Amino acid sequence: MKIYLAPMEGITGYVYRCASHQFFPYIDRYFTPFITPNQTRKLTSREMNDILPEHNQGMAVIPQILTNQAADFLWAAGKCKELGYQEVNLNLGCPSGTVVSKHRGAGFLALPRQLDEFLYRVSEGMEKLDMRLSIKTRIGKEQPEEFAELLEIYNHYVLAEVIIHPRVQTDYYKNHPNLDVFREALRTSRNPVCYNGDIFNKESYLWFQQQFPQVDKMMLGRGVIANPGLVMELKTGQRMTKAQLMLFHDTVLAGYRAVIPGDRNVLFKMKELWFYLGTLFTEGGRETAGKDIKKIKKATTMTDYEVAVARLFAGQEL
Repeated sequence: MKIYLAPMEGITGYVYRCASHQFFPYIDRYFTPFITPNQTRKLTSREMNDILPEHNQGMAVIPQILTNQAADFLWAAGKCKELGYQEVNLNLGCPSGTVVSKHRGAGFLALPRQLDEFLYRVSEGMEKLDMRLSIKTRIGKEQPEEFAELLEIYNHYVLAEVIIHPRVQTDYYKNHPNLDVFREALRTSRNPVCYNGDIFNKESYLWFQQQFPQVDKMMLGRGVIANPGLVMELKTGQRMTKAQLMLFHDTVLAGYRAVIPGDRNVLFKMKELWFYLGTLFTEGGRETAGKDIKKIKKATTMTDYEVAVARLFAGQEL
């Protein structure tokens, strides 16, 4: 099974990816948080830093692009080509209201005719660039029945793969993935299919494999952010140790401190990560672990933060 790391805005940037690859080098491909090109024809410093080859050494990285304008997409793909990338990914899955209101991400799925026209122009342009195009998609804007038409559109084009998160946009991350729609997509897609959605532990991974033995590619997101050693566990049977997590945490923290000005901004990034990591610490008692994690989230200085993290690691087990 090839396993990819899903792009998560604000979390899976190059600092996180480099630490992940250093301590848990089992992820086959990393997809970057989306680039949002526009008519200014400029990438932000954050976007450029995230895709620079020197910030992604030794990893298979696929830049993701978020737009509904073919010309903007092809411009961004061209910039990625200049940096040595051979494939880019189109974001048709982001459920954020601010993104969807502009008919981008999962919002673009509500405009199938325009999406088809977009993909026609993009496919022509990508062929000229000699680059591959993949798509990460939800199964519709509001109803799962929308996906039959969407998949028919995708089938018109030669895609590196279609990564399917079988929820509609209005689900956000609630409800359960619609595996009936995914099963039908496996049967009818003319392009390779990758699954994405709700694989949080070894049990859910093995259950999915039993249900879909023909699937050989899977994208994990929140499950890996909550347990950075999850892919290692799935592939080798070896569970992450507390010592490994501490080293991973310290490397991410040092990476952010090296590139982000001001401890306050660094703390914001780390607290965002602890929203997920905090679920690991329960064996020492949920109440005690909860108090320690609360101190981490309430820390206003780097000293307070580091003391709170040290206390959690010293007093709790994974």
